[in-house]
Amino acid sequence: MPSKTWYAMAQKSAGNAEISIYEEIGAWGISAKQFSNDLKALGDVINIDLRLNSPGGSVFDGIAIYNLLTQHKAQITVHVDGLAASMASVIAMAGDLVIAPENSMIMIHNPWTLAYGDAEELRKNADLLDKVRVAMLSAYRDKTGLSDEQLIQMMDDETWMTGAEALAHGFVDIVDVAVDMAACSKFDLSSFRKSSLAVANINQRKEGVMPDIVNATAAVDVEKMKAEIMAAEESRKAEIVAAFGNFADQHSELLMKCLIDSKVSADQARAKLLNAIGAQSGPPTPGFVTVAVGGSASERFINDGVEAILARAGFGQASSSNPLRGLRLDAIAYKSLEIAGGRFDGMAPMQIVGSAFTQTSSDFPVLLENAMHKVLQTAYAEQPDTWSRFCATGSVSDFRAHNRYRVGSFGNLDTLTEAGEYRNKAIPDGEKSSITASTKGNIINLTRKAIIDDDLGAFINLAASLGRAGRRTIESDVYALLALNSGLGPTMGDSKTLFHADHGNIGTNTALTVSGIEADRVLMAMQKDVGGNGYLDLRPEVLLVPMSLGGTARIINSAEYDPDTANKLQKPNMVRGLFSDVVDTPRMTGTRRYLFANSTVAPVIEVAFLNGDQGPFLESENGFTVDGVRWKVRLDYGVGAIDYRGAVTNSGT
Repeated sequence: MPSKTWYAMAQKSAGNAEISIYEEIGAWGISAKQFSNDLKALGDVINIDLRLNSPGGSVFDGIAIYNLLTQHKAQITVHVDGLAASMASVIAMAGDLVIAPENSMIMIHNPWTLAYGDAEELRKNADLLDKVRVAMLSAYRDKTGLSDEQLIQMMDDETWMTGAEALAHGFVDIVDVAVDMAACSKFDLSSFRKSSLAVANINQRKEGVMPDIVNATAAVDVEKMKAEIMAAEESRKAEIVAAFGNFADQHSELLMKCLIDSKVSADQARAKLLNAIGAQSGPPTPGFVTVAVGGSASERFINDGVEAILARAGFGQASSSNPLRGLRLDAIAYKSLEIAGGRFDGMAPMQIVGSAFTQTSSDFPVLLENAMHKVLQTAYAEQPDTWSRFCATGSVSDFRAHNRYRVGSFGNLDTLTEAGEYRNKAIPDGEKSSITASTKGNIINLTRKAIIDDDLGAFINLAASLGRAGRRTIESDVYALLALNSGLGPTMGDSKTLFHADHGNIGTNTALTVSGIEADRVLMAMQKDVGGNGYLDLRPEVLLVPMSLGGTARIINSAEYDPDTANKLQKPNMVRGLFSDVVDTPRMTGTRRYLFANSTVAPVIEVAFLNGDQGPFLESENGFTVDGVRWKVRLDYGVGAIDYRGAVTNSGT
């Protein structure tokens, strides 16, 4: 983390924390991501004092911080110590209570940016600014209750408010006594149209004087400043365009985002491109797409290199026409430098491999990441599991708790009254549960020495192992959820376990027999809807048992005659074919069994993936801590019980 920062965050006492934002938001390369990490590190706090004295800054960092604070469970008290301008005013709206001294300043205005290009590019910039304004409007509207028309006019006018004026408009809740405003003078407010007039007016109000016109604008060479800003911005964009190279057409949307966001450097844009390319590599397995085979030398090299590396590692075969077939890793690294247009004759192998990682036009890092991602996804897809056979699969948009609602029914229609009138029907109450996603993952390091030694197992086999581990991790989490409370599952929103007598889904203890299964079947069919108005008439489709009972379970499900008939007469098996699937697992022991209805009809346990991405994701980083490259493998998902009606358990005997 850089030595300078624009915020400070600390826990002051048990359950109480303080955050101060006293600089430009997003300055010194510190983003909202670091803010988020530090906020999580505060732990379980119930009160946060947020102190503001900021001219604003990065729009997207500011919006992210606003969302982080509004979603936090702590009581947020905002203190506008001096200035809350631009995006700082949006962050202030996250407060449950906003306090501002009389002579503090809050300013709202329209978002702006620097842009150049043809008419189409400028229109895209304008559309983006409109979307940003909508996000800002939402924050202001939720706090103040003002209409969009009122807020838009205030933003168009670049409105500066004292504490009292902000109170009158609903931006603050309490006005405190006036404080010394000297602390605001360090900010460069020259980019705001009315900043000088606003500061002077507020200082004069403090002294009881209200001048008609105050001109406190410092002498600034505006044209020179504009020229310097435009030159720096043009240089940044030219470097980003060069970094994208032959991938500009395939990733035009990402390129545009990087060009528009003035905070994105060429190195950051290059990292984003590598991640995007890596996410597209691999076979057409659900959850990701392949990189289109293009005609450029760079694209052909990447595809040939991936095929050659995987073939040598035992994952498929390389075609006879592949020019990289059979080459060692360091030789492929050298080829990448040749394609990039350089001459590296006479260099030591360690230098060659190092250059392959650091040369901006080298495709070697992309090639390795594509190979890693393909192996990772393939191994994940091929790893067998059992959770998908009885759990529902869902999606969540972020890491907050996401509710799953179940509505009640109206029961039967009522007979009309004697007068022929229709009766009013009460709307039944519903139920809700929630599920939250989290992240699990690991890091793989690949050193230059491993590449020179041609140690394919150092990363290819590890990638496969991590892919398989990802699917096994979900498997373990599902069974750990079921095992809670001695096999009765997690505690639900009604403070009762998933399997509970009050839920009507615990069968009378019986051995795994035809008659025992029949009793469990009847119990499930007796479940009623949320309102208790009608039978759901659910039927079990999956039988889940410990490994030791798997054989018995399959015999019961397939036998034509009851195998447990005491007198050995051929009594028909009344539960024959009841289950479409019998699942046995070593992750369960004892005699307890579970019966699940169809997970699409009556889901009981849900595995929810972030944005519906069911496979693991790979991110790369060339750093100083590793003499080479490292990859971070992450899987974002959550496991939760969402309803009890579609399952029955029996502890057996």
